Amino acid sequence: MRDLIPSDMKDNVFPVPIRYVDLLSDAVGASAPVIGAGLVVFVSDGLPVGQAYIEGSENLGALAARAVLPETIQHARNVMQAPIRNRDVSLLICTKDRPDELARCLASIPRQSLPPVEVIVVDNASAGDDTRRIVEASGATYVRENRVGLDYARNAAVRAAKTEFLAFTDDDVVLHERWLENLMKAFDRPEVGCVTGLVLPGELSTPAQLIFETHWGFGRGYKRRDFGPDFYRQSAPFVAPAWLIGAGASQAFRRQVFDDIGLFDVRLDMGAAGCSGDSEFWNRLLHHGGTCRYEPTAVSWHFHRKEMKGLAKQIRQYMSGHVAALLVQYQNTGNLGNLWRILVSLPKHYLQKFGKWLRKEATSDNIFLRDEILGCLNGAWYVLRRWKTPAW
Repeated sequence: MRDLIPSDMKDNVFPVPIRYVDLLSDAVGASAPVIGAGLVVFVSDGLPVGQAYIEGSENLGALAARAVLPETIQHARNVMQAPIRNRDVSLLICTKDRPDELARCLASIPRQSLPPVEVIVVDNASAGDDTRRIVEASGATYVRENRVGLDYARNAAVRAAKTEFLAFTDDDVVLHERWLENLMKAFDRPEVGCVTGLVLPGELSTPAQLIFETHWGFGRGYKRRDFGPDFYRQSAPFVAPAWLIGAGASQAFRRQVFDDIGLFDVRLDMGAAGCSGDSEFWNRLLHHGGTCRYEPTAVSWHFHRKEMKGLAKQIRQYMSGHVAALLVQYQNTGNLGNLWRILVSLPKHYLQKFGKWLRKEATSDNIFLRDEILGCLNGAWYVLRRWKTPAW
């Protein structure tokens, strides 16, 4: 099944085009052309401000009117015009055995409108010397962390950094030239302890990449949103959905946050339970009264996995990490909403999903149903066996 194209994607032509359209061009005026299927991202003053996926064809002007809000354009202009108050920032990247992807990511850093004080790459026990050579050739600082696990690597990066603000990205990401600047501009109030950014797909060349972007993608829209004490308190009975805050591939923190609430939990994320080290940390920050902000003008591009087999493994890891994080959050906070999601919400969700699967052939929404369920079971077992393991 993993090699099949889901029934709801059989009409797609791959690669799926991703078109960037400047709203200031004549192409979106009264005589706008009709364009074919694909993802259209609208840009204003160099920043993405809206998007739409079309399956057939549509007039570009009508599409822009539906996909782009005036307040979104105004927010992007306001951010562009705002002064940069926070410049003391380190850019941190964790990597393992992906030298080509790392080189592509590092190549986007010199173009940053706000140069970081330092770039630190943590090599999480890669084989061979390729990673070291690429890091040293870029002028970044190389740090080796031999304990396998993304959160071991993230914690090594935090310890190595010397600045007041710490920005993280992943090795399979390319950064918009204003990514770091706009992340830092979003720290305009002392209670904002974390800022995440908009992550767009770098390509949609295969069914696996389109499935990921459709159902598991990192984008959180084009509206700035603050997640603070009210968000945490109101959603606590059913667990605060911290995963809505953003993506670990694009996040920045005040260093003080790590001094106050600790480091990333090494039982979570890749190399351990599978995922959600970032969302657990955001949940912990909210529990301690902090605020996380999603800032859509801090743009980057993520290159999703191309093969269905690799995506199936990734989905297992995602759900394993999700359930593991819920247990860790319960351990840290005593919030019963975490157990409610594990014992009530997720089983109900998967029963409904299984019922839909029985009534029709595999679709992009349920083709990895088995992997999702096995991942959930693995995550619970993983953390319960390590309940008393030190978090960092």
